Order: sequence, then C-alpha cells, then structure tokens
Amino acid sequence: MMQDVFYIEAVEQAAALLHPTRIELLKRMATPRSCPDLAAEFDTTPQKIYYHVKALEKADLVVKVEERKVRGVNEGQYQARAKSYWLAPSLVGQVGGERVSRDQSSLRFLLSLTEEVQRDIGHLGQRSEVGESIPSLGLSAQIYLPDGDRRADFLRDVQTLFQDLATRYGLPPDEVGSDLVSKMFRLILACYPAMDETDR
Repeated sequence: MMQDVFYIEAVEQAAALLHPTRIELLKRMATPRSCPDLAAEFDTTPQKIYYHVKALEKADLVVKVEERKVRGVNEGQYQARAKSYWLAPSLVGQVGGERVSRDQSSLRFLLSLTEEVQRDIGHLGQRSEVGESIPSLGLSAQIYLPDGDRRADFLRDVQTLFQDLATRYGLPPDEVGSDLVSKMFRLILACYPAMDETDR
C-alpha cells in the first residue's frame, strides 16, 4: 500500500526527486503503470521514461509491484511509494544552497498557514450552513517594497502593529480557558511577491 507521506532525509533521494519529469511521473503513478503507458501520456519514448523510472526506483521513491509479459517482453508495473513527498528542512540548503534554504523555509511556513486557514474556513463554513453566525474579516492590499530601507521600515511597522494588537486585544496564555475559546479570533498577515497572470 502507498504511504500517505514519504519523508526524504537523504540527499541522493532529494536529488533524484527534484526533476520536473520525475515529479510529473510520480503524480501519474498513484496506481501501477508501465513505462510504455507513461510514454504515451508524455508523448515520448518508453526508453526515456524507463531511464527516469529506474532513477526513482534506485532512490526507493517508486517500487516495481508487478511484471507482465507483453508480446513476449517482460514489462514492469511501477507505483509511487507515497501520495506526497516531503523534503527534510535540513536538505534544502544542501540541495539548493543557504539562500534557497531560507526562502523555502519561509514559503513552507506560509504554505502551512494557508493550509490551516483553509481547514478552519472549511469547518466554519459547515457551521454557517446550520445557521450559526460566523463573524469574519478579510483584507488585501498591493504594496510597493523595493530593496533597501523601505523593506526594513515596512517590517518594523508590521512588527509594531502586531505587537500593539496583541497587547491591546490578546490574553495571556494562562488565562485562555475553554469558556473563552469561542470568543477568540485568529489574525494572520501574509506578504509575498505579487504575481501576474502569466506567472501562474
């Protein structure tokens, strides 16, 4: 059976995974697939697909689950080891350098926050369907932050704003009881480079 998550801690496995074609192959291999089948989908030769599949198999990211004889030739059926693959944070720097490690760590945190927000909104949406009033607020703005002092000033302003809001409206952790949780709100600010339609 496929694992839900395969946690990658070896540099060799990460290097084998971080290739656009191999990532796409893994997406198609949730069920056992042969190299000729995959080649037809990618409009390429089975030999080229076989090269990538064997690299993934050597890295233990896919497994051969069956072998069939097709027109007198043994044809392997390969399946991804997991539904998703996560790189250990310590690997990012080794694979892409220190700056990539910092960038990926920040983006990973944003992604984690986004997933939490999506999950929370989904649950709140179910509660609103049964007639419960759900007060909420969403704000969005485009800001201009060239390199240099302006970015530093913006970061300082954001930190000051959040600290002020937490001081004025927050509660000490030891005062947060089950009777107060229903009256608490979560405030999140995300800032990342804007993208136009051609980047998406």
